[in-house]
Amino acid sequence: MLRANNNEFLEWEEVYAGTCYGTLKSEINRIWDKGNIIVFDVDVNGGRNIKRFFGSDALSIFVMPPSIEVLEQRLRSRGTDSEEAIAKRLGRSAEELKQASQFDVTIVNDELQRAVADTRKAIELFLNA
Repeated sequence: MLRANNNEFLEWEEVYAGTCYGTLKSEINRIWDKGNIIVFDVDVNGGRNIKRFFGSDALSIFVMPPSIEVLEQRLRSRGTDSEEAIAKRLGRSAEELKQASQFDVTIVNDELQRAVADTRKAIELFLNA
């Protein structure tokens, strides 16, 4: 928590009790100094915080499953999470889905190739604007 208290993070959050995730400002600067574009893979709150910080200089994309039921099937078919972990993720996802409208673009991941193509198109449009 010391780094968070020192304002070293662009965004950070305790996603689950005792488990924190965040993006260090120093890493953003390191990547930009190399002339690279940054793509963040963060939760909904992190995405909103990043968008708030960068405004129109950032494109926020919300990737969502076709439904909670499909998400549950996907999680179970992986066979990597406990019932407790699946229940937590489903509960959190149900709340996060309500926030999709706060993002610039929403991509429904119902068919992987189409979702990838739609995401690429959105990014290309943003970068070429």
